[in-house]
Amino acid sequence: MSPANSDHPSVRVAASADVAADALIGDGSSIWHLAQVREGARLGRNCVVGRGAYIGTGVVMGDNCKVQNYALVYEPAALGDGVFIGPAVVLTNDTYPRAVNPDGSLKSAHDWEPVGVTIKEGASIGARATCVAPVTIGAWATVAAGAVVVKDVPDHALVVGVPARRIGWVGRAGVPLVDEGGRWRCPVTGTHYVEADGRLTLEDQ
Repeated sequence: MSPANSDHPSVRVAASADVAADALIGDGSSIWHLAQVREGARLGRNCVVGRGAYIGTGVVMGDNCKVQNYALVYEPAALGDGVFIGPAVVLTNDTYPRAVNPDGSLKSAHDWEPVGVTIKEGASIGARATCVAPVTIGAWATVAAGAVVVKDVPDHALVVGVPARRIGWVGRAGVPLVDEGGRWRCPVTGTHYVEADGRLTLEDQ
């Protein structure tokens, strides 16, 4: 990783982006126009932060992540390798938000404790979806566009709606799996999975 203020040749930061000097940006990563990456953020290798996106203080992103235009990734979110965040997605960090305290005084940073969204390897969050912290999105899961996630999402789950509910399973290719009577098959890779107790695992595990 390279400090944001270094001249590392493999890190691209648009002139209009606002990247904190102590943010660490992995080799091959790109921060595009009007994006903001806050203090202490750590981005892995080959990440893309799109136009107008916000990466909060201390947010951690793995390798090969894509955060699309105008997405808001509030601290202390943690993204695994290969996570996709669609345009205008919001990852919140305040379960009970208020601008003021009960006595009417303006809330400060010391008046609340931020909680984060955790997104595991390979998961995708569709455009304009909202994940309400604290929730965990499982590995290779897909959250459909416009969904509002208020509870944890299992690995490989496909969730839609408000509030989000599971309607199926997806494989690593992101395509819905085909039900073969107790077994689930990815129509792209041919990989088979088994379902038990509301969880999906590879057939040979």
